[in-house]
Amino acid sequence: MTEELTQRVQRWIAGDPNSATRDELDGLPDAELADRFSGPLTFGTAGLRGPVRAGPNGMNVAVVVKTSAGIAQWLKNKGLGGSTVIVGRDARNGSEKFAYAAAETFSAQGFTVVLLPRPLPTPVVAFAVRARDAELGVQITASHNPAADNGYKVYLRGGSQLIPPSDAEIEALIADTADAADIPRTIVEPSGSDIAARYLDSVVALPRSTARGIRIALTALHGVGGELATAALRGAGFRDVHVVAEQYEPDPAFPTVAFPNPEEPGAADAVLALAAEVDADIALALDPDADRCAVGIEGPDGWRMLTGDETGALLANHLLHDAPPDSLVANTIVSSQLLSALAPARGARYARTLTGFKWLVRAGDGLVYAYEEAIGHCVDPNVVRDKDGISAAVVLADLASALKQDRRSLLDVLDDLAIEFGVHLGAQVSRRVVDLAEISNMMHRLRSEPPTHLAGREATVSDYSRREDHLRTDAVEISGPGLRVIVRPSGTEPKLKAYLEVVEQVENRDGLDRARAAAAEVLTQLTTFAQQL
Repeated sequence: MTEELTQRVQRWIAGDPNSATRDELDGLPDAELADRFSGPLTFGTAGLRGPVRAGPNGMNVAVVVKTSAGIAQWLKNKGLGGSTVIVGRDARNGSEKFAYAAAETFSAQGFTVVLLPRPLPTPVVAFAVRARDAELGVQITASHNPAADNGYKVYLRGGSQLIPPSDAEIEALIADTADAADIPRTIVEPSGSDIAARYLDSVVALPRSTARGIRIALTALHGVGGELATAALRGAGFRDVHVVAEQYEPDPAFPTVAFPNPEEPGAADAVLALAAEVDADIALALDPDADRCAVGIEGPDGWRMLTGDETGALLANHLLHDAPPDSLVANTIVSSQLLSALAPARGARYARTLTGFKWLVRAGDGLVYAYEEAIGHCVDPNVVRDKDGISAAVVLADLASALKQDRRSLLDVLDDLAIEFGVHLGAQVSRRVVDLAEISNMMHRLRSEPPTHLAGREATVSDYSRREDHLRTDAVEISGPGLRVIVRPSGTEPKLKAYLEVVEQVENRDGLDRARAAAAEVLTQLTTFAQQL
């Protein structure tokens, strides 16, 4: 270990207010110390995220205290000292002590702190920032990341997430903070016990139809959404709700799933099995902090999960049915192109943004719905300006129930959309890595040796890092007639992601199966290409 690294480690240990993480660093191998001191956590797509461990490159009390002190100074620099800050948490390992550390740090800096009294879904914090007219909100969560991780998510006034250049300004102030042990903290008592009930009041009012005759299977996936989701559904009149019992209570180990993400293969197996067992009409799967919602339906070949894009098209079509004229809907550069065709056909405007709801909710005036393919849906942006799995679940139940009353289903609507706009068939290929340098190497190879053809069709390449507009980012798009592939690094996990889409026009209803089969054949070829990146 170099002398410089030795000094950094010794200083961090001396300045760490938590004895457990001080002891953790003692005696670690040089390689492990080099990793933990390779740099601080930085604000990504959804805030800070990292493994719960000692050192500046992990989630621990010292990092939370320094981060909170940096943000407090940023607010003071803007003349916002003494304003209200909401602090919430999920039920992951470390979340409670991290939330208290954040609240105590803001309080010592003179801010009015509302420390929510128990683990709650992330959308409740976004709601609370608007409902309490707060200047800032902090949610301690790593959402759907693996069990070893935790995070620090920041909301600004109005309930939307932190964006550049504010994130870089805050990171600079964090770097200039004192050692965490020297940063003052004052005791904070939990408050805001009314907020969850006020949030529920807004969600139960979302249904537009009077139909309620469906049976729902629901999983909270060991997260914090179970209680509020069942209360929201039943409060909205959907009484026939069955839950996956072994996944209902919060458990930071997520013992029944390899990854606590409804998108991951196998993660939704339990709720699909329950749906089949109780003869449900719809299956709903929340992620651990309940800001995302995946949907399962029964088709000709049994139960399956809809993709985020399929759900996005269903919700957009539903919400635009009686939306005000010239309303706006939005999705991201990696989401399906279907929304760009559907919106004008329904008299609405369409916007395309970078990945993440911090961009989607800022898409423009008149926003009534936004989604991203990663099963995130914002169905009530005037109340919660972020993705919200619980409100999405209630709106989906409303849609499914109204359709059932008309002897139709979600699959029938998907067929209608395919006939009207063409089959839009998508998939995602993810390459999880251990060394983040592998992602940079793969992106470099793609840029330096781009393909000239995909699936036998001539392809063109667009490097988003060279764009001069609001869509500039680290991504590469390869497109050809009826197909598109977008490759980008994940903003929340150590993955390279490829987003695939094939569009096949449909001549008439009798040709729908043929169009889907043709699209599937091309998608298989795109998948093979993506797996070889």
